[in-house]
Amino acid sequence: MRLPDLEAWAIFASVVEHRSFSAAADAVGLSKATVSKAITRLEAHLGQSLFHRTSRRLALTEAGKPLAEHAARILGEARAAEESAHDAASAHTGRVRLAAPMSFGITNVAPLLAEFLAAHPGIEVDLHLSDARVDIVAEGFDVALRIAELPDSSLRARRLCTIQAHLVAAPRYLAAHGTPTHPAQLGEHKLFGYSNVVGPWRFHGPDGADVSVRTQGQLTANSGEAIIPSLIAGLGIARLPDFIVNAHLATGALVTILDDWAPAPIGLHLLTPPSPLRPARVEALIDFLGSRLRDR
Repeated sequence: MRLPDLEAWAIFASVVEHRSFSAAADAVGLSKATVSKAITRLEAHLGQSLFHRTSRRLALTEAGKPLAEHAARILGEARAAEESAHDAASAHTGRVRLAAPMSFGITNVAPLLAEFLAAHPGIEVDLHLSDARVDIVAEGFDVALRIAELPDSSLRARRLCTIQAHLVAAPRYLAAHGTPTHPAQLGEHKLFGYSNVVGPWRFHGPDGADVSVRTQGQLTANSGEAIIPSLIAGLGIARLPDFIVNAHLATGALVTILDDWAPAPIGLHLLTPPSPLRPARVEALIDFLGSRLRDR
């Protein structure tokens, strides 16, 4: 049986990561010619091109795109294996890449990182905030926090706590348009949607009934915070998580509606790549976030 060309796969992953043969060569300490030969060798073995090459641009082919994730996993496993072997000497030093949702990251994660960094001066945290669902393997993240009901995947996931969503509107909107008393009435109202959440709003009623409502409104945004000004202006109704609306509920700028019809809660999950091999610095951040965010 022919063994896989692991060196070529790792070089391929490095080229994808650095978006350049020259930059990848510098990063891994090889000549550009060696990198180019490894890619040519891998393409010949696979029987398909991995990159479109021009004098100004390097881009993955359609065949190369799905293979890039496999290559990143191979390189990540090798790096993790080597780092795991050196953990005793460098237990809490180096960089950890962390991805988190934008608003939750600002309000809940960033304050915790101040405590973590003070306790671990040798660890650097590269925090990436975005409400888009990142591919933690392909994009090289060590840890990700995700607020969603997770589909089956190869990622390792730990549910930390429940995030409660609220259906909210400004008092002036309800005074002008009426207060719905049943989810079925929401179709008569202006609903604001969150574009990163696909599917209808689901509600569980006091009598055990489940109701789904499809949203179609004047405003859709990929950030919950971006919806708040239009809500406060009295322009519609939105379903948003507690960490975004709690401050506005406290001031009375927004109020909850349909309190007897609770939106389905969403889990906060901590995700890591599929490999169980992790450097001690990553384990330290995982344990810290898990203890602080569990049942927040």
